[in-house]
Amino acid sequence: MGLLRIPDVIAVLIFLVSMAGVGIYFAKRNKSTEEYFLGNRSFPGWAVGLSMLGTSISSVTFLALPAAAYVLDYRQAVSNMVLPLVAIAAIFIFIPFFRRGHSTTAFEYLEKRYGTGIRVYAAASFIVLQLLRLATVLYLVSIPVASMTGFDVIWVMVVGGIFIGFYTVLGGIEAVIWTDVVQTIILLLGGILCFVFIIYDLPGGLNEVFQVGSEHQKFSLGPISWALNERTFFVMLLLGVINFTTEYSSNQNVVQRYLAVKSTREARKATLICAAMSIPTWMAFFFLGTCLFVFYKNFPTAEIAKLSADEILPYFILTRIPAGLAGVIIAACLAAAMSSLDSSINAISTVTTIDFLKKYCPGRQDKFYLKWAKSFAVLAGVLMIIGAIILYKIPKESITDLSIILGSIFGGGILGIFMLGFFSKRVGNKAIIIGLSMALGLNIFLMFNCFGWLPQCLTVEIHAYWTSAFVNIILILVAYISSLIWPNKKELDGMTVWTMPSKRL
Repeated sequence: MGLLRIPDVIAVLIFLVSMAGVGIYFAKRNKSTEEYFLGNRSFPGWAVGLSMLGTSISSVTFLALPAAAYVLDYRQAVSNMVLPLVAIAAIFIFIPFFRRGHSTTAFEYLEKRYGTGIRVYAAASFIVLQLLRLATVLYLVSIPVASMTGFDVIWVMVVGGIFIGFYTVLGGIEAVIWTDVVQTIILLLGGILCFVFIIYDLPGGLNEVFQVGSEHQKFSLGPISWALNERTFFVMLLLGVINFTTEYSSNQNVVQRYLAVKSTREARKATLICAAMSIPTWMAFFFLGTCLFVFYKNFPTAEIAKLSADEILPYFILTRIPAGLAGVIIAACLAAAMSSLDSSINAISTVTTIDFLKKYCPGRQDKFYLKWAKSFAVLAGVLMIIGAIILYKIPKESITDLSIILGSIFGGGILGIFMLGFFSKRVGNKAIIIGLSMALGLNIFLMFNCFGWLPQCLTVEIHAYWTSAFVNIILILVAYISSLIWPNKKELDGMTVWTMPSKRL
């Protein structure tokens, strides 16, 4: 059986019932797709900023970042350091683009810029990747919850998935954003409580963390080199540039929040709040891992030696933190997962309805689209649960492999497509399709290379983290060169930074 105590159970149940209540409350207000997807575009910037922060901090962050620092160092934090620069680009470039019209999804822009085919490819890629993300996050949070409660992990997945789907389907984007605000506050509180209890019990307090951590090189940011076959400082930095630029320029989870606020000014405020809070939050969870390392250097136990890195923090919570407060921290772990999962479910529903159903089945009453939007959210929840169970059934080491493979195939070149759309007047539909075809070919080659499926004569020494960079670079180069032969002939008023109206929105 798990180690969960009655006061912990009560704390967790209060949290869950409160979240369900939010979904029920907002269900009465969803009378149109505009309300269901965007909350009538009336959210304040501070709430959306906290929601964006909560969405970016999943249960993977809550458990995996302390685990990474506990086992190794802070090299995975390097990619997060570029967020402020990307946020500036979002404030001055991406947000005005998406808020110009009355759009609902990021991919509507691509049809106006290139054509239907690119919009469909990008929207379908997003849906597949979000379904994979849903399954992965639900799986990862269910493992520690099952170990802490003693419940069967599959039942945790099923019950947890149904619960998250319940308030998301009923409440729409309003339930998502306002529950995200609460969940973000709770997960930050959970991290602070863990830190306080560790420092209080350490003989040398905070100074000991820095001293012992430095002795074991726990604060290292990784080797400084451009080696293609290692996770070096520069590799992680480049990875951060690509990931965050993709996130803030083309991820529906973020773009939908740009569009859901009252004004462009509020959208910029939301982005600033998220960027300002994200790096301190991520670094705090890395530091929490260092604190755990130093703590168990002082208080080693036989049980710790048997645990995986991801199980260290849950073990500490249930053995060193008083009952009731431990329940608050467990709720924080659940909150971290829920704020990511509800956002992805709602975004999948939005993209499926707007980019596929409404496009290919136009002219119906709004009630028709609202009914189907909720049905798509239900379907996303069901696929999330099924996917998590599949991940549980296959060998654990295959989970990361599967994520890389599907991410490589379905996510290839999306950043390049949007960047050329924003910054180039020459590249049109034909050129971008040629560039995308070459990029996907390289994607598949690098994927095969990563998993050793190529003959020795074709194998190259390169880390999988470089895949996204090379794929997007090739797409941009090939598409632009192709545009010298087949230049864009489409009118691009308001579609690029060079043709945007001078008036600020």
